[in-house]
Amino acid sequence: MMDMPETRWARTIDGACIAYQDIGEGPATLVVIHGWVSHLEVYWEQPRYVRFIRRLSRNLRVLVFDKRGIGMSDRVNGTPDIGTLADDVRAIMDAASAEKAALLGWGSPGPELAAFFAATHPDRSLCLVTFWAALHRRKEIDYPWGLSEQEFEERCAAVLPSWGTEKGARAFIREGYGGLEEPLSPPYNEPDFTAWNAKLARFAATPASYEAFERMWYATDVRPLLATITVPTACLYSSLDSEEEQYVRSEANAIPTAEFIPVATTPEVIWVREPEPIVAAVERFIASVQHEEAALDRRLATVLFTDIVGSTDKACEMGDARWTAQLGKHNATVRAFLVRYRGHEVSTTGDGFLATFDGPARAVRCAQGICEAVKRLGLEVRAGCHTGEIELLGADVGGIAVHIGARVGALAGPSEVLVSSTVKDLVAGSGLVFSDRGEHELKGVPEPWHLYAVAS
Repeated sequence: MMDMPETRWARTIDGACIAYQDIGEGPATLVVIHGWVSHLEVYWEQPRYVRFIRRLSRNLRVLVFDKRGIGMSDRVNGTPDIGTLADDVRAIMDAASAEKAALLGWGSPGPELAAFFAATHPDRSLCLVTFWAALHRRKEIDYPWGLSEQEFEERCAAVLPSWGTEKGARAFIREGYGGLEEPLSPPYNEPDFTAWNAKLARFAATPASYEAFERMWYATDVRPLLATITVPTACLYSSLDSEEEQYVRSEANAIPTAEFIPVATTPEVIWVREPEPIVAAVERFIASVQHEEAALDRRLATVLFTDIVGSTDKACEMGDARWTAQLGKHNATVRAFLVRYRGHEVSTTGDGFLATFDGPARAVRCAQGICEAVKRLGLEVRAGCHTGEIELLGADVGGIAVHIGARVGALAGPSEVLVSSTVKDLVAGSGLVFSDRGEHELKGVPEPWHLYAVAS
């Protein structure tokens, strides 16, 4: 076995245990949703799989798992539906502390489950990637690429009677790896590959459970949900197979965010051939989505910084107990004004606050109110405001606008509200009056800024 990662289990909402592996590190997490049956540890006995998963996890954190009822995951009474399987994906992400992940669905029914998860959990989905995508199994009037009922029954009859044997494995290979035709070419005709597939079948599922899953997926149709997918979607297809491109486009055209990406590889199980073209395409797409997400996580806001003037001297004068009580009153006062003027508290810095506002005039009036109110506590604060584009960093904010706001606040005097020229220009007509404080070099900011004090 080739340096196999540790297998872990995620506990689902209904108490089932789902086996998963957490491989590699990177700026994004990718949940790989296998097609067909699987067994996490038997997979690692297949060199082609190891080569593929190692390349995929070189620059990404990769989560792979056995679906409920298959491989090393819990067997359950009855066959789980697609909604339950999607909940299991969420459980894996929770266990791995992955708040948001890209989804890679391959084979069948990998893309179906990945698409369903992206549609129903857009808040947990960074993006959706499909390859060798079959988003439906059954032949319909508007879907000629599926299997008729007769063809489906013939496929089951070819695989099930000798499930887990080398004879069954050869049928499994022909039917499961893209409807291959005789004579089979390497690796499909290699004895080691056949023996490994027979073992995979035995360890992954019983004949009855495999048949139950096949019938469940044959009856499942996710196409009505495709139009509701809002996350960025890449539909990879083989540039060497014109028929595959045709049906991939036909299936995924319903996804509003779909982007079709040709890959120079044959349309078959993705870890059998050279993984580089596929993995490189996946990496490029995820990187482009992350770059766009970073741009989307920026917005225009007014930042307000306040801090108590001479807080260290006050603390020494009053003693720890009295100062802690006084600081509590100060904090309550500031928070009351933030609520009044619809500000958002970002953080506190011991004796100061950072808050954001979607209106600059409200930020300035909030600062004025705080300056006046804390005087009753025997305190004075300084305050600074600046309006610019901020980066949303979870519960925190960042960006040059935040740095400018902090520098402006640091230059204010006791009970003074100092603002940048941007704020002054944006509040014209608000009734606020300013006095010129001239240009200032702000530490860490490349050019000087004109500052203004707000008149009381």
